[in-house]
Amino acid sequence: MKKLLSFITLSLAALCVAQAQQLPAESAGQLALSLDEAIEIALSDNPTIEVANLEIERYDYVRKQALASLYPQVDVSGQYSLALVRQEMAKGLSFGGKNSITAAGSLSLPLFVPSVYRQLKMTRTQMESAVESARANRIDLVAAVRSAYYNVLLAEQSLEVLREAVMTTQRVVDNTRNMYEHGLAAEYDYITAQVQLSNLKPQVLQAESAIEITKLQLKMYLSIPEDVEVEVKGSLDNFRNEVLLGEDYSMDISENTTLRALDIQRELLEHQEKLIQTTRMPTIAAFGQVSYIVQETSNSLAGMLGGGAAGTTANQSKFWSQWPISIGAQISIPIFAGFKKVNQLREVRNQMRQLDIQRDYAEYGVRVQVEQAINTLLTARETMLSNELTVQQAEKAYNISLTRYNAGAGTILELNTSQLSLTQAQLSYSQSIYDYLSAYAQYEKALGVERYNVAE
Repeated sequence: MKKLLSFITLSLAALCVAQAQQLPAESAGQLALSLDEAIEIALSDNPTIEVANLEIERYDYVRKQALASLYPQVDVSGQYSLALVRQEMAKGLSFGGKNSITAAGSLSLPLFVPSVYRQLKMTRTQMESAVESARANRIDLVAAVRSAYYNVLLAEQSLEVLREAVMTTQRVVDNTRNMYEHGLAAEYDYITAQVQLSNLKPQVLQAESAIEITKLQLKMYLSIPEDVEVEVKGSLDNFRNEVLLGEDYSMDISENTTLRALDIQRELLEHQEKLIQTTRMPTIAAFGQVSYIVQETSNSLAGMLGGGAAGTTANQSKFWSQWPISIGAQISIPIFAGFKKVNQLREVRNQMRQLDIQRDYAEYGVRVQVEQAINTLLTARETMLSNELTVQQAEKAYNISLTRYNAGAGTILELNTSQLSLTQAQLSYSQSIYDYLSAYAQYEKALGVERYNVAE
């Protein structure tokens, strides 16, 4: 028994360890997420996606309702009646007893119902529309999560740049103060260095606040409580390199969600047109009916019949019963409906013409949107590469000015200017990476690309 308990305990422990390895790192209210993990959580927990999935499930129920019209329909009914005043055939001659019981059953089996067949095809297309709508929601959500994730990385990288600038400026302030105390620097240089440091500190506070705001936005998309601390993995530079390796600009808009939704809507109108036409066709159904009737025998009628129902004596007969059974087939042929169906067809065909015009206009707009996304992407790419070179040059300029200042050949104004230029170059470079990654996400969204891992 002890061995069995030990085995169960070890098995449960191993299972817990395996599950912990498969989940994002989370402890003490903290959650460390990669981009793929963030997207996975969003797709599983976001209310928009849940509603879209429920809509697909709803159309499955609609399909089953339409399919039920082809199944046999069975109905059973029962009735009891008490005659307070019985009907008379002549003075003193009445028929029917005071009490009667009737039980009936009917069976109806559709044999040929064209409208139901068309309705089933239409329902399948409606489900395709719901699936496409869910796909569009997923693509929009993934693009939003990517942008929010990159925004957090941008805020953190900007904070890192500003903190590095504060540390560098603090070293300059300390060095200038030391030089001033030994008479090697003017008081103006010391005060100017302190002003430069003071100007950087509010920017650090703003960057820290920006991180909190961007994380709140990311939590909203992931449906994560506000009290859970989220840490993002990776860096803008890593994602930038992954996207640059996979760059391949295309104008294929066949997967665009807007155009696919319009195509499905056109197909639905075609089904609706054929559905109206099927209402002109005959319908055939088989039916069967069976009844069981029990009725109290009236005294006058029993006397005329010689007392009692068939198979009973006058002393025995108080009730008589019968079992009528019938089967058959029924055909229904529509003849004239006051031009209702004609006008219904005209209305649907009018909607189809409108949709064709909208589809052509939408396709033109999507092509323009994709071209604009590519141009924005190319511009962002060139800006990013240019800013990367600017950072390298600004770092070189700062190192030169710092060396000159420490050697007494440069001024504090020259050093502060180079420091400010370096900080601005680094911030602009981070912003340009974010713009490039966001532009690439919007480009894929315009194409309708459903790809969750940028490294694929």
